[in-house]
Amino acid sequence: MRKLNFKLPSFRALKLPGLSFLLAMFFGALLIAFSDSTVLKHIGHPIDFIKAGGVAVWQSYLALFQGSIYNPSLATPHDSLLAWYPLSETLVSAAPLILAGLSVALAFRAGLFNIGAQGQFIFGSIAASYVGFHFHLPIGIHVILSVLAAIVAGGIWGGLVGLLKARTGAHEVIVTIMLNYVALYFLMWLLGTTTFLRPGRKDPISPDVLPSSRMPLLAGNNYRVNFGIFIALAAAVFVWWLLSRSTWGFRFRAVGANTAAAKTAGISVPFVMTSVMAISGALAGLGGAVHVLGSDFSLTSGTAGNFGFDAITVALLGRARPMGTVFASLLFGALRAGGGTMQANTNTPIDIVLVIQALVVLFIAAPSVVKWVFRLKNLKTTGELAAKGWNG
Repeated sequence: MRKLNFKLPSFRALKLPGLSFLLAMFFGALLIAFSDSTVLKHIGHPIDFIKAGGVAVWQSYLALFQGSIYNPSLATPHDSLLAWYPLSETLVSAAPLILAGLSVALAFRAGLFNIGAQGQFIFGSIAASYVGFHFHLPIGIHVILSVLAAIVAGGIWGGLVGLLKARTGAHEVIVTIMLNYVALYFLMWLLGTTTFLRPGRKDPISPDVLPSSRMPLLAGNNYRVNFGIFIALAAAVFVWWLLSRSTWGFRFRAVGANTAAAKTAGISVPFVMTSVMAISGALAGLGGAVHVLGSDFSLTSGTAGNFGFDAITVALLGRARPMGTVFASLLFGALRAGGGTMQANTNTPIDIVLVIQALVVLFIAAPSVVKWVFRLKNLKTTGELAAKGWNG
């Protein structure tokens, strides 16, 4: 039997993302200090200003940690595990983000830019929600069919991009951006129809999916963490296997490395483009199913949130590697989960979290800045890693 060798990202592969995140946290700390009115009162006294700024930053980042990982104040004499409730919320946020991030990362490895994970996520959410509230099926079968419907819907929406790219030469970036708008406005139209509008409501919200179609909870009714996190991790293993151990994955990587050489070697480039975008769309659609069936339970105009766009960020941060994308998604899931607590406990604007995310992308896109700050000579750029198959 062939032994699987599922490698974690190497230190060299993690160097640029890790240093980029540290820089983003540093600049985030500066923003926290300079946006705090209490700190600014000491601006004329450098020592007091630094002390007050340090306290503000410590309190904000501590609240971020307590809102995303562990908060001892939540524990009770009867349930000490409630202190880990924030970690469960991080996993809830990370699960759909892992799947959406994998959809972007897979396309990257084939030389394509899947900017349409948002639209694919939306179509997966629509399909999963419809099957979830419209049909009355046995427990187990219902959730499986809802998930399969999301996979098919997302796959078709993504495959359409690959087909247009392969047959007409249409640029996938433009097509996917436009299809994101199509998906969003299609969702808004659906929520105004009698089929998708919740009875007795005029605001755009669908009926809740039936309990038989919901993801099983993993830690009881006090926690929202559900089976979706296992689906996301299994998808990461599948993408790793697909890229590293399968013939299809070899074709994907060959086309991503050099389209002309792959065509000369007899690889059908149109088939690869169509199939990789279909699989990418299916992954994003699966993310939509995990989100709707695992935590939201109904469709609204903001169902997809920023999952599809954050997917691009986590794919970049994870260097388009499955395990890297998982770790990046967990990190961003923690920022999502802890941002609200940080704002509530310290009055630090939640927009600071968005700034940190944006700065991470900025530093990864401009590695020369990271090289200069940390005085590094052999830090590979994103373009160099992409040219070598993103192997870090």
